[in-house]
Amino acid sequence: MSQLPPTIIDIEASGFGAKSYPVEVGVIRADGERFCSLIKPADDWHHWDEQAQQLHGISRDDLYTYGQAATEVCQKLNDFIDTPIVYCDGWVVDYPWLIKLFDAAGVSMNFRVSSLDFLLKEQQMDVWDKVKEQLLTQFNDRRHRASSDAELIQLTYMQSLSHR
Repeated sequence: MSQLPPTIIDIEASGFGAKSYPVEVGVIRADGERFCSLIKPADDWHHWDEQAQQLHGISRDDLYTYGQAATEVCQKLNDFIDTPIVYCDGWVVDYPWLIKLFDAAGVSMNFRVSSLDFLLKEQQMDVWDKVKEQLLTQFNDRRHRASSDAELIQLTYMQSLSHR
């Protein structure tokens, strides 16, 4: 019996510091189903970093035009995530951004977020960067966005399990 991949969540943000806020959230479940949403900034979210925008390619105009309200995004996340724990590779930054999102929405998070490091075996850690680089080469024109990054993390996890 093959192992199911973990459900992965990834966040893109307005910048890199404490004043930054989530602009996009992406999830890929163990069954391969995806959720992705741009997030309309809350009234008190003002920080914007042009370097972050260059990295993810999401403008403030995109957020106001296509983003969904925090309440809507949080309710959809709670409905979509079908496991008690989701994993991310940047827990130190992703988790605070999720807390900021759910706090702005006034919605309780129905799942926990944990660092992917807790799942990785030593052998996976040893080959992680190499496997991820090989996958990035295969998907050379992929955009740096939340759902694509979540998929890349999940694929890296699965391929690093059997990589020799």
